[in-house]
Amino acid sequence: MEIIYQPHIDHELQYLIERIYPPRVCVDNDTCENCTLIKVDSANKHGILLAMVQVLTDLDLVISKSYISSDGGWFMDVFHVTDQLGNKLTDERLILYIKQALCETRRGGNSPSEEVNAFLGRDVMPGQKDTALEMTGTDRPGLMSEISAVLVELGCNVTATMAWTHNSRAACIVYVENGPGGGPITDPIRLAQVQEQLQNVVEAHHGKGEKRSVRLTTPAPGRTHTERRLHQLMYEDGDYERCRGCDGGGTTHKQGCDRTHVTIERCEEKGYWIVNVRSRDRPKLLFDTVCALADLEYVVSHAVVASKGTIADQEYFIRHKYGCPLDTESERRKLILCLIAAIERRISHGLRLDLCSPNQMGLFSDITRVFRENGLSMSRIEITTRDDKAFGSIYVTDASGNDVDPETVELAITEIGGSIIAVHRSPDWVPRRSSPSTSPEIAKREVEDRPRFSFGSLFWSQLERLSSSFRPIRS
Repeated sequence: MEIIYQPHIDHELQYLIERIYPPRVCVDNDTCENCTLIKVDSANKHGILLAMVQVLTDLDLVISKSYISSDGGWFMDVFHVTDQLGNKLTDERLILYIKQALCETRRGGNSPSEEVNAFLGRDVMPGQKDTALEMTGTDRPGLMSEISAVLVELGCNVTATMAWTHNSRAACIVYVENGPGGGPITDPIRLAQVQEQLQNVVEAHHGKGEKRSVRLTTPAPGRTHTERRLHQLMYEDGDYERCRGCDGGGTTHKQGCDRTHVTIERCEEKGYWIVNVRSRDRPKLLFDTVCALADLEYVVSHAVVASKGTIADQEYFIRHKYGCPLDTESERRKLILCLIAAIERRISHGLRLDLCSPNQMGLFSDITRVFRENGLSMSRIEITTRDDKAFGSIYVTDASGNDVDPETVELAITEIGGSIIAVHRSPDWVPRRSSPSTSPEIAKREVEDRPRFSFGSLFWSQLERLSSSFRPIRS
């Protein structure tokens, strides 16, 4: 008879432990030469890992390595982080905010300080006080342009937009204010009118029986983080069903293989499932993976994450939140495909156009209209506003999802005016197939990138050392 491990939570005891042992955070710039170590020591709580990773990724910090242990009643983690330029964290305001924010996530708070918003020059959580439009459907050219045009006609001002496309599906969250005066749309009649008009637009782009959804939500306490909500929308839309799973490749990222590799094994002794993920490294990779596990209700008991060059390895020891076994092939297959989808959704395709412009009503509608008229399709959008400025990035391809003609992009940029301040070609995330002329040095690096050991064995061998490193931390 198989024993199912299911944690029992005594909420009164949990509250007492939190009072006796409040969360402690240490930001260490001395131990490691090339990065800052952020050490967290806290009573365990469901969702704490995702909340803490979210704090760091919202600050655009790069997590190059992490050791995680959150089994039982205690949580211990070490994050190796740098800024986007690869430098240690030295700004005292930022360090203070990290300490405060990580402690607040433990207590259930999630409000970024105005000080850190000013420091970063942007809102850490934009649009949280506005009405949110959530849309999913088939990725069709011109859809975002028509949605934004209807919003302008209805007197709605766009304050932030985030959209992803994956496997011919699209999901977006658009935050809107009720006209130039600002504020959320609170009138139920007006809210229903706006939703009806948007549904008509989306239905016009979809055939009979094609899956789509449109939903307007008013601000609410504890609204789900925008990027996590996008993951949830795309999962509900079933974008993972068309992913390609690795077929017997193990954790070895084969030469010339353009797939993310995920394998799942059983650890009979401890009742864990061991999930190994190997993929191309990129920003926010850890956040996206932990999101998928959390939304599928898996609890991460231990984990080791590390990147080397362009490759990232992640190993998770997980159990289901409610103790359900992962025994059937269909369940394991679904978890594999969902992890692959979570990793691939944020991969950048096309040409990145950086936006910085005076904020004005109808700006997003004008930009998307110009792209549509020039035959450009948007594969990913991240735009927000702060005070009198609008800024962000838009990734564009041609209507078929291929590389765009530079002359077409130039024409579109000229027509838009001075809003587009920079153009970047996205780094090619797909490993290129080696040719016979590959140099010995490159071949040697490719061999060195392959893992030769389990990160789990490294984690267990160093757990005692990591645990002792938390003792000197003072609150």
